[in-house]
Amino acid sequence: MDTTYPNHLNEHAGEHSFDSENAKYRRAALSAVSWGAIVAGAAASAALALILLMLGLGLGLSSVSPWYQEGISATTFGTSTIVWLTATQLLASAMGGYLAGRLRTKWTEAHSDEVYFRDTAHGFLSWAIASLITAGLLTSVIGSILSGGVRAGAAVVDSAAHVVTSVAAHGDHYAGNEGRADAGPLAYFADSLFRRDSPVSVSTSSLDTMAVPITDRPSRQEVNEVIGIFLQVGNSDTLPADDQRYLAQMVSQHTGLSMPDAESRVTATYARLQTTLRDSETAAKRLADEARKASAHGALWLFVSLLIGAFIASLAATIGGRRRDA
Repeated sequence: MDTTYPNHLNEHAGEHSFDSENAKYRRAALSAVSWGAIVAGAAASAALALILLMLGLGLGLSSVSPWYQEGISATTFGTSTIVWLTATQLLASAMGGYLAGRLRTKWTEAHSDEVYFRDTAHGFLSWAIASLITAGLLTSVIGSILSGGVRAGAAVVDSAAHVVTSVAAHGDHYAGNEGRADAGPLAYFADSLFRRDSPVSVSTSSLDTMAVPITDRPSRQEVNEVIGIFLQVGNSDTLPADDQRYLAQMVSQHTGLSMPDAESRVTATYARLQTTLRDSETAAKRLADEARKASAHGALWLFVSLLIGAFIASLAATIGGRRRDA
């Protein structure tokens, strides 16, 4: 039995297949979103943004010097960073938006206003995807910018504790009278208590009952004891009377000063120590506050540059769309 179809049936089947393919093409052409063009524009935008950011990082590091009065200032560095981030957003967003508009399908049956809206949406979606990709690649950088203010605020609260802790740690490095590598701030003030202004010779006929016989230089244990007293007192403006009298006896014993002079030296040395600690605390607070302000300004300018990038991407997509339909 002959099972072949008549010619007119084969022709009808071919026409039906062609109509189906044509219908699919028309549906694709009428689709409001061309995801292929959006993804292509986003990938190009993210790649260009990454390249420009790496270039800016290299230029920034090459212009900064750890040496005093060399390299650009902190203000210039911050301003140039803001300008570079804004320029990066402009260039990358413009490229991604233009590609998203130029590569999308041609909407033959859509009104001109609808085409303009769709191109704008394509540019915005391309910018959004590119921003997410860039954020994923640079999570640590963006996280440091956003969390810098929080860390700076915590540094303001803990600055005094850090200063005291650091000087305490330095005090533990005191290594006796010889071979001392790093005495630290507290050990310096402890040493200054036992300085002799000039060689002192003790006369057996001395009638100064307020002086104590001079002994050798203070031992490591005695210096650590002085440091422990300074640390125990903390940020108090004056030493307790018992501690001041005890330190004065030690100073008088090792320097030959009378008790009134030894007490005066202890008072003056402790006052200088407190002044140094307060200056360090003030400097730490100032630096933390400057870091907090810089972090806030950086976050605000990053927000502004991202908004500018969204606008530029949408505008560039409409330009690319018009070129596509021309």
